[in-house]
Amino acid sequence: MSEISAAFVRLHARLAPVAFVPEVRLHQADEPIGLWELTEGEFRSAQPPPFWAFAWAGGQALARYVLDHPETVAGRRVLDLASGSGLVAVAAVRAGAAAVRAVEIDERAVAAVALNAEANGVRVDAELGDVLDDPDAGTAEVVLAGDVFYSAAMANRMLRFLLRATRAGARVLVGDPGRAFLPRERFTELAAYDVPVPPALESVRVRHTTVWELRPGRPRADG
Repeated sequence: MSEISAAFVRLHARLAPVAFVPEVRLHQADEPIGLWELTEGEFRSAQPPPFWAFAWAGGQALARYVLDHPETVAGRRVLDLASGSGLVAVAAVRAGAAAVRAVEIDERAVAAVALNAEANGVRVDAELGDVLDDPDAGTAEVVLAGDVFYSAAMANRMLRFLLRATRAGARVLVGDPGRAFLPRERFTELAAYDVPVPPALESVRVRHTTVWELRPGRPRADG
């Protein structure tokens, strides 16, 4: 964990309980728009937006599901993909996962995951890197992904990776608040929740959010 990135997280985010998962505390930004602009959240630079500073609806729903259904991850090796704050990773450890690997492409997110794991007294292996082109999900028996179908390009890459994971024998669960690029026909609904969200980010106070399980299969020719 970079000390500079860790210092940035501590400076711009405050440790507080998560609205829909109060058992978990995260470093969260009080004023989302200012931080988004500070980190070039409109993609004006190579610095990724500060997804790590907020408890997104998909992640909250997925974390809630895992904590309420610990048998999903108990005793298993878990990959938390595009981990963001590490909320889902922390929940998986709390639910009894044997080991949890949290992967992110943002160095500050990796720092946030490490700090949040420490704040919750759990161990998460936070890793910097883009694994979506890897041939499989490594040794993961369960792959968790919260709110990852927010763009066409991301959705296509994500679906290919997740389908490879299912073919390797992993169980794949996704939390999604109705994003446009989720291929719902490939998923089975497990649960649905009304999740509190920051109005400044989502323009509403509550998002109806679903936890889905990916059915094994081959990707379409178009993605």
